[in-house]
Amino acid sequence: MSEMLEYIELEPAEAATSTIIWLHGLGADGHDFEPIVPELKLPASMRTRFIFPHAPMRSISMDDTDQEIRAWFDFIPHSETAGSSDIEVSASQIGVFIEREMERGIASDKILLAGFSQGGVVALQTAIRYPERLAGVLALSTYLHDFSRAEAEMTDANLAIPIMLAHGTQDEMIPIMRAATSRENLIRLGYDVRWFDYHMGHNVCLEEIQEISGFFQELL
Repeated sequence: MSEMLEYIELEPAEAATSTIIWLHGLGADGHDFEPIVPELKLPASMRTRFIFPHAPMRSISMDDTDQEIRAWFDFIPHSETAGSSDIEVSASQIGVFIEREMERGIASDKILLAGFSQGGVVALQTAIRYPERLAGVLALSTYLHDFSRAEAEMTDANLAIPIMLAHGTQDEMIPIMRAATSRENLIRLGYDVRWFDYHMGHNVCLEEIQEISGFFQELL
C-alpha cells in the first residue's frame, strides 16, 4: 500500500455517510478547493466528508528553475503519454484514501472522486481502474490520459459510472478540444458522461459550481 499523502479533511455536522476526495491542480495544494465547499450549499442531510490531499513536491520538466512544486505528475506540453508512471503512482496514493474511507464505514459507491486539471487526470485514472464501484467522477478543466491504456485497464466494477466533465472554452492550459476528445473517448468506453462548457479560461465559475452541487446531490 502506498504511503498516505498529507491532506485537509472537512467533516459534516453529523457522522459522514459519503465522501468526496478532491484533487487540486498543478502548483496548488489541498487548500485550493476548500473554499468551494460552503459555496456548494449542499444539504446537511448529505453528511458528506471532504478530503483534499496535497500532491507531492516534484520538479517539472517544463520549468527551467529546478524548483519543486506540488504536482501529481511531470507535465510535458503536447505529449499524450508523458507522466504515465507518475500518474500511476498518484492513482495508487488516491486508492489509499478510498480504502481508508471504506474502513471508516463509507460504502465505495458513496465515494466520489473530483479533480481539477492534473487532479482531474488522476481522478479519472483512478476511478475507471478501481476494483470496487465508486459514486462517480467530477473532472474539471482536464482530460483522459492515454486512451488506449485506459481501454485496456478499465474495470467492469466502474463501467458506466457518471462522469461530469466541465471545461472553459478559452482555456489556455488545456485546449477544450482535448477535453472534447476525452468526452468522446469516455462515451465510447461506455461511461455516463455529462458535459458542460463555460466562457472562461483555466478556472472555475459560479455557474459551474451550481452544476457541481447538483451533480453531487444526485449521486450522494
